Amino acid sequence: MTDVVLPCRNEAPALPGLLARIPAGYRPIVVDNGSTDDSAEVAHAHGAEVISVADPGYGAAVHAGVLAADPADGVVCVMDADGSFDPAQLPRLAGCVLSGQAQLATGRRRPVGRGVWPLHARAANAVLAHRLRRTTGLDVHDIGPMRAVRRDDLLALGLRDRRFGYPLELLIAADRAGWRVVEIDVDYHPRAAGTRSKVTGTLLGTARAVRDMSAVLAR
Repeated sequence: MTDVVLPCRNEAPALPGLLARIPAGYRPIVVDNGSTDDSAEVAHAHGAEVISVADPGYGAAVHAGVLAADPADGVVCVMDADGSFDPAQLPRLAGCVLSGQAQLATGRRRPVGRGVWPLHARAANAVLAHRLRRTTGLDVHDIGPMRAVRRDDLLALGLRDRRFGYPLELLIAADRAGWRVVEIDVDYHPRAAGTRSKVTGTLLGTARAVRDMSAVLAR
């Protein structure tokens, strides 16, 4: 069994369809990070383990989910809960780690249509990824929110960021630790109707993410 951590804030409309597509052998852990809708109830009703995290922030939610994952399972996946990713592609990432091809497999978003990835968000991601390539030995092009890694290896990195800088800190720490990192193309779909991105959906959200990630790069 492979655990899938799904950080979640007000994603109730997306959860039924998303959880129904989780592949066999993968166990969803929905981490409710201060939702004001019925995300937790919907997730529980559709068979997910649900934990709640009071501290705000993407990194706080992911970290809590990783701690809740079963150590015996070894590999843990992380994926957004907004319906923009296809869970059927998780085994491609997890397989790279299970086979020893990589210690970290991360997704590179490939939009399935026009307008899926707003220009301001795509541009910010490209700038951050370029800066990352310049300062590390990693050949990555996306600070992607879909990844697979061994649970104990991830915790041993001692990541500290609890906000939007978490994915970037992970990549930097993986490079410093000498990990093999692979980037795999994954489909990027429109978010489920009735949900709204905390990052790509607004200029302010994107600016906050860039601020958090820039602070990580400056360390």
